[in-house]
Formats: sequence, structure tokens, C-alpha cells
Amino acid sequence: MRWTLLIGGLLLSAPQALANDSMAELGAGGLTYVQTSDVAMEEENLYISREEVLVDYVFRNTGDKDIESVVAFPMPDIVGSLESDIALDDVESDNFLGFSVVQDSRQIKPELQQRVIAAGIDRTDELLARNIPLLPYSEKTFAALKGLPEDVKAEWIAEGLIYVDRYDAGQGWQEDLRPAWTLRSVYWWKTMFPAGKPVRVSHRYKPSVGGTVAMSFIDQGKPGTTYKEYVERYCIDGAFMKTAAKLEAAASRSGPNYTEQWVSYILTTGANWSGPIGKFKLTIDKGQPQDYVSFCGSGVKKTGPTTFEMKAEDFSPEKDLHILFLAAADR
Repeated sequence: MRWTLLIGGLLLSAPQALANDSMAELGAGGLTYVQTSDVAMEEENLYISREEVLVDYVFRNTGDKDIESVVAFPMPDIVGSLESDIALDDVESDNFLGFSVVQDSRQIKPELQQRVIAAGIDRTDELLARNIPLLPYSEKTFAALKGLPEDVKAEWIAEGLIYVDRYDAGQGWQEDLRPAWTLRSVYWWKTMFPAGKPVRVSHRYKPSVGGTVAMSFIDQGKPGTTYKEYVERYCIDGAFMKTAAKLEAAASRSGPNYTEQWVSYILTTGANWSGPIGKFKLTIDKGQPQDYVSFCGSGVKKTGPTTFEMKAEDFSPEKDLHILFLAAADR
């Protein structure tokens, strides 16, 4: 019996804010196998919408000995910052993406490890000793910081663990203490890869969806300042650009207003297993028939009113996946 380690490919992938009232998405990805050449990913079936990400894997231990492993799925880093605009539905929950996992039809209850990092130093134990919640944007965290002794407040400010937020909300200038730390969360569980046998793993979570109030790649019917970036990131083409220009013109005549939304998925983690992915299937669901979607892929086919599909064999992903949705605001 041998030990090895698996790691999930979920990390922060927040593009620069492109317009007012924008939100940055947290890119998410799949499981990564990093320390052995004996476990292959035979199949990956990936479904992505703005409501849910579903991933079904079939792994196989091609060696002649069982491998007992620790499987880990890092959540994206949550960075405390005055200018943060990340999109989270539940800032009070440790499992802020609603991550769940099933292996061989058995629900797994993973362990959760959380650490607080500030200025490159682990400060977790200090926060726990003073009963400070670790989630940077939790109201409970804000309230707990207010109750710190004055000398501790001054020390933590000087050390870059917290900062003073000064603002005027119509009642004169006010000051609050806010977290400046980064929260790193990892779900993990132990598992067994029997020699020569398939292991089926499924996980799901609600993606962090970024967005902006306008179509920032278009300016009065012509390519805007971010057009080249969008061509590279989302593979928008001339036809998509013409459609966007028509939608913008229609909005000025009391038509529906379309906004951008983004979802990112760290696809390149699939290249870390033994050999390429045997069979890969990607399904993108744009949600509503009147919405539009653009992403980079090869041989993409429309399979339904809202779904698009890509299939590949012996697939070695070289780039991560970024998806652009144009959503009707009045839907």
C-alpha cells in the first residue's frame, strides 16, 4: 500500500473590474493528482452554468498495488480588502460555494482546514485565541474586531492584520476595523484507489459569478478598449460582436438591457494526472434561450435551446476555461 496526495484545482481568478457595479468571479476547478503516475483520469464529464458546476470523474489505478490517498479540494482564497468586489452569496458560511462530494455512490463528509495569512505569516491561532471569526466579510467578524483591546487593535493595524475603514454614510465620518488577512480553506478526505479498479468521484458547487452592468467590450457599436482581451479570454468572434452591437442598439430603443456575467474554471488541473484525460465532455448551459454565451473550445456543438457541448478523447487541457454570458437584465 502506498500513500499519495490529491489536490483540487480551485483558486482565485478575479479579472480586473471592468465597469462600475462590477463583481469579480472566483475561478473554480477540478481535482488534481500530483505525486504519482499510477492513477489515470479515464473520464471527466463537466457541466457549467451560472447556478451550478457538476463534475463526474472516473479514475483508475493502473498500478499493481492499492493506493490510499488524501484528496483535497482548496476553496478560493478570500482576501480582506477595502476594494474587494468578489461575488459570494453567503459571506457567513465556511462552505461559501456549497461544495459537496460523492465517491462510488457514497456521500463524503470532508474535513475542513482553515488558516489565516497576513503579510505571509500564519496568524490563525492568534485570532482563535481572541475568539475572532476567520471569515473576512462576516458581520460577526466585524463585531468581534470592535471589542478588541486598544493595544491589540494598534498592534494588529501596524502588523497589517487589520486596517481602519473611514467612510461617510451621511452621518459624518465613521471608522470601522476591517480584516486585511487572507483566508485559505481546504476540504479534504481520505480515499482508496484499488489496483486496476475504477473509482467514481462527483463533486458540485455553486460558482461565484462575476458581472458588470454593461457590455464593456463594446463602445457605441464598435470594439471597446477591452475587445482584444475578450477575444483572447472568451474567443468572441465577429458574429458575436455584431449580435452584441444589435443588443446594445435595441436597449437604447427600450429593448432589454443586456449585461455581462463571467464564470471561470481551472481546467488545466486535469493535465496533472497520469497521461491525458481519456474521455472529456464539457457542457455549458447559458440558462435562458434569450441569453448569449462565448467561450474557447474545439468542435463545440449546440445540443439544446440553452446547452453547448464539446467532446474530446486523450485530452490534455492547456488553458483554463473562461465563459462570457450576455444576460437579459429583465428576465
